[in-house]
Amino acid sequence: MKKVLFVATLVKNHIAEFHLPYLKLFQDMGWETAVAAKNDYENPADCVIPNCDAFYDVPFERNPLKKGNVDAYRMVKRIIREGSFDVIHCHTPVGAVVARLAAREARKTGTTVIYTAHGFHFYKGAPWLNWLVYFPVEWLLAPLTDVLITINREDFDRAKRRLKAKKVVYIPGVGIDTTRFRGNEDKGAALRRELEIPESDAVLLSVGDMNKNKNHRAVLEALSGMENRNLYYVVCGRGPLKEELEALAREKGLGDRVRFMGYRNDIPAFYAMADVFVFPSFREGLSVSVMEAMASGLPVVCSRIRGNTDMVEDGVNGYLMEPGNPDSIAGALRRLEDGGKWEEISRNNLEKAEEYSLAVIAEQYRKVYLEANG
Repeated sequence: MKKVLFVATLVKNHIAEFHLPYLKLFQDMGWETAVAAKNDYENPADCVIPNCDAFYDVPFERNPLKKGNVDAYRMVKRIIREGSFDVIHCHTPVGAVVARLAAREARKTGTTVIYTAHGFHFYKGAPWLNWLVYFPVEWLLAPLTDVLITINREDFDRAKRRLKAKKVVYIPGVGIDTTRFRGNEDKGAALRRELEIPESDAVLLSVGDMNKNKNHRAVLEALSGMENRNLYYVVCGRGPLKEELEALAREKGLGDRVRFMGYRNDIPAFYAMADVFVFPSFREGLSVSVMEAMASGLPVVCSRIRGNTDMVEDGVNGYLMEPGNPDSIAGALRRLEDGGKWEEISRNNLEKAEEYSLAVIAEQYRKVYLEANG
């Protein structure tokens, strides 16, 4: 029986979020599956990974300079040596660095090392410090990578030109279950009533942690300058800027039209309730939230950045704007309001979302696995 090892920094916030379908894919192919990651559940007993035959709790630190990563390297190296894996699939910057270094001897005996880069930290417009720190690491480790999977076109083009991995592949993300975002109209209507938002008013929705990168501040500033008072803004996510954003909403006179909902398990209902998805991030790899909004048939107003431009064509299935410019956000919202293309945009997004469906993406991954280690 063939064996695969998935390596990532965290279980709850990475493996459980993105890779459970792929553990099942391997088991359905008759493989034995294993995971090496840090148990980051508040209650460690909650760490139960479906379709996983062996779990190794590795003390990864997200900060690459922390001593815990030296211990993690030694542990992963031992796991690989004793496990005799046919494929090692690594994710997250720290997890991927540790795994590729630890797998050097295993590659000499036939183990295939695959790395999915969920958005390089060096990209067009990135701070120079990112290039000075992260690019040399990837350049040095690329020769230790049998298959480098990139999830957006910018990363793919750069990896093909500048990183010497054995093979570079483009696969747009890890896929979503598009069926979860259909047929939720009743739940959306009930949620709107619960939030006391009039049916006649429009709801803008953002899904993402309240941090500097997600840039919710720009949407609040854009709304404060718009004459339309029948717009509500709903944010799903938690993060360090919650109190700051709440204060800004009050300062701008938006307090009664903004809802900060925190972390939610009923996200499909929020998409069903909303009229427009707004995504003003400064940086993304390939946003799952944008895919989910598309699968819900929502028009998307998002930043003109890497990843977003792969999914959203300006004027076709949404509108692109400059993330650091509230006037650009307001202008994109006005274009959507005045364009008279809501139904067309909705249809285009429902169709486009199928390109990112779990079934389509999983098949692309299956082909990579078989070609790399048939």
